[in-house]
Amino acid sequence: MDAVWVRGVNGLQMHHVTDLQDAGRFLGNAAMALRAAHVRTGAERFEGLAAELKALVTRVRKLEDEARSAMHELHATDPERFARCREGHEPWPGEIEAGFIPRHTCRDECLHHDRGVLEAITQCTCGRPPCQACRIGGPLPGD
Repeated sequence: MDAVWVRGVNGLQMHHVTDLQDAGRFLGNAAMALRAAHVRTGAERFEGLAAELKALVTRVRKLEDEARSAMHELHATDPERFARCREGHEPWPGEIEAGFIPRHTCRDECLHHDRGVLEAITQCTCGRPPCQACRIGGPLPGD
């Protein structure tokens, strides 16, 4: 089974637009590094690869824009489902449902009590029942 790196963020389930942002950023960095290798060596083969990567960056950014638009559309048309997805209770539309395990929220920190954010008192997460992922026996992050 392939491992997937998941960015650690308290309190929300990342939408796949984040993965596409990372892909665009990584491809852009690779293209810049190849252009730098071309400048240092004058070897045309580096310039060609950089051009190929630049074209891939353009394609990935288009996919990122489409994913972001779909996420904003969900927020506008079904804010309750958007919240369930964001909180990790169900997968985002367009993401694979088979094998989905809700995001563990049991290790989230309360912005008000753990982080001292006074304005977050209305969003207090202390005293919640066990998270949905724990109830179904999903693996804890890092296990």
